[in-house]
Amino acid sequence: MKPRLDAPSKELHEYIVSLEKQVADLTAKLRWYEERLRLAQHRRFGSSSERTASDPEQLLLIFDEAELLADPKVEEPTTETITYTRRKAKGKRDRDLEDLPVERIEYRLPQEERTCTQCHGELHEMSAQVRRELKVIPAQVKVVEHVQVVYGCRTCEREGVSTPIVTAKAPQPPIPGSLASPSALAHVMTQKFVEGLPLYRQEQQFERLGVSLSRQTMANWMIEGAERWLAPLYAAMRERLLKQEILHADETTLQVLHEPERSAQTQSYMWVYRTGRDGPPIVLFDYQPTRSGEHPRAFLSGYKGYLHVDGYAGYDGLSDITLVGCWAHARRQFDEAIKALPSSARSKGPVTAEEGLAYCNRLFAIERSLKEAAPKVRHAARLAHSEPVLDEFHAWLTKQESEALPKSALGKAVRYCLNQWEKLTAFLKDGRLEISNNRTERSIKPFVIGRKNWLFANTPRGARSSAVIYSVIETAKENGLNPFVYLTYLFEQLPNVELSDAALETVMPWSDTLPDACRLRPKKA
Repeated sequence: MKPRLDAPSKELHEYIVSLEKQVADLTAKLRWYEERLRLAQHRRFGSSSERTASDPEQLLLIFDEAELLADPKVEEPTTETITYTRRKAKGKRDRDLEDLPVERIEYRLPQEERTCTQCHGELHEMSAQVRRELKVIPAQVKVVEHVQVVYGCRTCEREGVSTPIVTAKAPQPPIPGSLASPSALAHVMTQKFVEGLPLYRQEQQFERLGVSLSRQTMANWMIEGAERWLAPLYAAMRERLLKQEILHADETTLQVLHEPERSAQTQSYMWVYRTGRDGPPIVLFDYQPTRSGEHPRAFLSGYKGYLHVDGYAGYDGLSDITLVGCWAHARRQFDEAIKALPSSARSKGPVTAEEGLAYCNRLFAIERSLKEAAPKVRHAARLAHSEPVLDEFHAWLTKQESEALPKSALGKAVRYCLNQWEKLTAFLKDGRLEISNNRTERSIKPFVIGRKNWLFANTPRGARSSAVIYSVIETAKENGLNPFVYLTYLFEQLPNVELSDAALETVMPWSDTLPDACRLRPKKA
């Protein structure tokens, strides 16, 4: 309550103090809302790049590479002059076209026109001019009839009691009783999960090709194909993935319309697990209705090793697993803190958030210089160069924790780094570990982009099938395969073999026994 003007001075003083505190609280809240607004405006209308500005003064602030990486103990290499000759390298166009089939059309003069106009002698071939162009063959649909001839014995028909009947063998279809061929099934899957083309658009596309094929039929095809033939492959890839020593994980939202006891608006999740630098690239998607930490515990049951993650607490408490934090997430916090500032504050010179960003940039610069290094060399270099930067950064964070407003973008960035510090410094333990979880973010990006087109899954069964299909396709891409050709090969082979471990090993995306046609770049002889 506002005191009277003639109230005692102590009461007026307390009232003034309370007003000042209220003003300070409202000012802090206003600044927080202004930060949120500027950041939201930037996300909506600004560039999504997190690249650091190339201003010379900021570059000095960010990283003194010469001072950091200089090592006076390392001897300079002796120099020698080497001379050699080499053939001119192929141009970009030649490299782009070298693996495409070539159709050659030759144009020659008719025999009666091969006469010199001056001396009437016969013309001979001197050289040829070659013009190259790309020819596109549009998709077409045709019916393939598999006719199995049935044989009988004439002699037994005339003289025997019974007549043996023999039917010629034919390959088994991927879905019995269906029009789905291996190529049709692969086409529908790659159109949706590689090209992001929803089934209703594929339905219209087939209509233009003269085929009436409903989206419900195509959905049934994909679920049947995934459950019958791709699920065993998925299980074998998961078994191989859990034998690795270093993995990455991430998760993103997915809307499933018809989930038991849940509204259509409730968010479900698609979890992603993948291998790191070593071993064959494996990318596995796992649909789950929630973001609970029980899901990674179930999926990674039996796994022992390192796991690269972001700051989500759902990964905490995984037994026998060392969590490795993501510096890209930490860096993004400071980048957003800079973008949340008013332009007037940024124009005055380096701000506090830029100092935090600078420490992150120094760590990434060290990693870039060690990109091709062996794990042992990378581990030693990190202890020599990255660890001192981390110690310096931690001292800076501790100081900023008491100075930055807790709810500000800068305070949030500082608190994130301090809370995640044990995970963020775990990359120092092994040279095979990575400084960020960007590897998983790149793997999950095709799903996120595709989700913008097809928006949701209809049922949990469909979501699980989508996870299996995405897993096979993304793993195929990581191993340099053409997803359409590879899926076609799988649907041709798997229905006609016994699904044993040995048979599945021959069709894994990293298998050396796959036909060259499955590869984007066929193996050189």
